[in-house]
Amino acid sequence: MPQLNLTKIKKVYFIGIGGIGVSAITRMMALSGKEVRGSDMSLSEVTSELTRLGIHIDHGQSIDLIPKDTELVIYTIAIASFDPKLIEAIDARGIPRKTYPEILGIISADSFTIAISGTHGKTTTTAMTAKVFLDAGLDPTVVVGSFLKDQKSNFIAGKSKYFIVEACEYRRSFLNLTPTILVITNIDNDHLDYYKDMADIQSAFAELISKIPPHGAVICNPNDPTVAPVLKKASCKIIDYTGFLYPSLSLKVPGMHNRKNASAVWAVADLTGISERVTKASLEAFSGTWRRFEYKGTTNANAVVYDDYGHHPTEVEATLAGARELFKKKRIIVVFQPHLYSRTKDHLAHFGTSFKDADLVIISPIYPAREVFDPSITSDMVVSEINKNGGKAMAVTDFSEALFFLTNEAKKDDVIITMGAGDVYKIGESLLAPDHKTF
Repeated sequence: MPQLNLTKIKKVYFIGIGGIGVSAITRMMALSGKEVRGSDMSLSEVTSELTRLGIHIDHGQSIDLIPKDTELVIYTIAIASFDPKLIEAIDARGIPRKTYPEILGIISADSFTIAISGTHGKTTTTAMTAKVFLDAGLDPTVVVGSFLKDQKSNFIAGKSKYFIVEACEYRRSFLNLTPTILVITNIDNDHLDYYKDMADIQSAFAELISKIPPHGAVICNPNDPTVAPVLKKASCKIIDYTGFLYPSLSLKVPGMHNRKNASAVWAVADLTGISERVTKASLEAFSGTWRRFEYKGTTNANAVVYDDYGHHPTEVEATLAGARELFKKKRIIVVFQPHLYSRTKDHLAHFGTSFKDADLVIISPIYPAREVFDPSITSDMVVSEINKNGGKAMAVTDFSEALFFLTNEAKKDDVIITMGAGDVYKIGESLLAPDHKTF
């Protein structure tokens, strides 16, 4: 198949346009003057932002929604597994198609790519890196898995050689990238609906490292027992980001996990010649991103509401440790929405211990996302694990029940955190709405 020339394509259709990564490429192509439109099974804040930019979005998913004069279809990587007939129909029409990771690969091939990978922390680390490079005047192109607060976007169109990109390991999609600098924040067991085990996950990271040229670098903690094995065949420089953990750095975002994220960014800045003065000032001004311990507001009862995307037990634990660091004596109430039946089942025991810094945990029904119903795992089982480990947890049947409970229970100075990769943020939004709108 001949190499795709993006400059010659004028009409692009996106499937899964509401995905945080796909929507970034949508913005990029719209800004470059292409005619873009797309579809998604569910409308969201992401699709609303795209609609405000004048992009037409169809609600649903069908070959009939794709205009006949479309020159390229870009789709979320999950479509091939969960709707293979749609892919067949696109091929039958003869429309060229690329996955979101493949498009990132095309962009990466012609750039000085700084790829931010890792099981946890890569969105915040990507956003921190972007801010440092912007503040240093280096004009990078950026694709990040959240909205940057200053730009209110998940895409920045830069004119320099630098391409800063969040590199996702799901289904080995980051192997499409050609990194010059690779950050590995950490490696943990996740996406076990695809990977067999930790060794399988590590093999993907090792393969990505093999793509780094000799003049490039991998920035990581080489003494981390899950990271060390992936470095064995590295032919590039290895930089230990723990050497950049400066006690004098005062961050607005709490938690040791964010201090580690910042140290990785400092290592990138040091390697690319950005001054310590600019790096320090930029990191200390960083206030977070959308859905990463994001302050949402204060309720009528004067409880504060935060929202966080954490959905793996390690992320939950790190976020709540940061919250406890910030709110030492206050009552922390977490509304957690488990994400995927497979992830909830695989990490059930770990979920039982990951909420130790919360005073009360409300568990909503599992968000299935791409998975079919699995009756062998339930929210009640998560509640049992938390309570068994000395926590205090309860299950609710739906968001309305959670909203009713919080409306009556949350008091002055309580801290409410909605947490999960699904749509649990809606509970916080409803709690803050004047009429406490239901679902």
